[in-house]
Amino acid sequence: MPENSFDIVSKIDLQEVSNAMQQAMKEIHTRFDLKDSKSNIELEGKEAIVLSSIDEFKLKSINDVFQQKLVKRGVPLKGLTYGKIEPAAGSTVRQRISMQQGIPIEKAREIVKKIKDSKKRVQASIQGDLVRVSGKDRDSLQEIIALLRNADFGIDMQFTNYRTN
Repeated sequence: MPENSFDIVSKIDLQEVSNAMQQAMKEIHTRFDLKDSKSNIELEGKEAIVLSSIDEFKLKSINDVFQQKLVKRGVPLKGLTYGKIEPAAGSTVRQRISMQQGIPIEKAREIVKKIKDSKKRVQASIQGDLVRVSGKDRDSLQEIIALLRNADFGIDMQFTNYRTN
């Protein structure tokens, strides 16, 4: 029976996103070039952020400020998916950014395949929106973590719930 295990997850900390939004809005309201641009950043549920401004140029500037604040707060930009810029009411533009919560099933399959191809003596199983890796010795689990950190799956991954018995 495998004794050691860890989980591979892809989650964005909503509290850090909220803090970054507040910091970005504070900077936007004080910056001379963005002061009267009717710009806004708001959270839409738990899975999306909406940026809005008077034109595309200002929207891109707001996005840059927002990304800087996210990076400063340790929120991975890989977990954000940008929608297209669309016109909104009152001659403004809007862009929707969706946040990734959980690993999509096709990415989870790629991760499991990569682990199986490594020929290490560990088991990987998909459990909902996370991948659990378990094995007898800690060293092989740490080698798997190193292997997955070097591989690029196009998503941000965190390694949590590391358990040893």
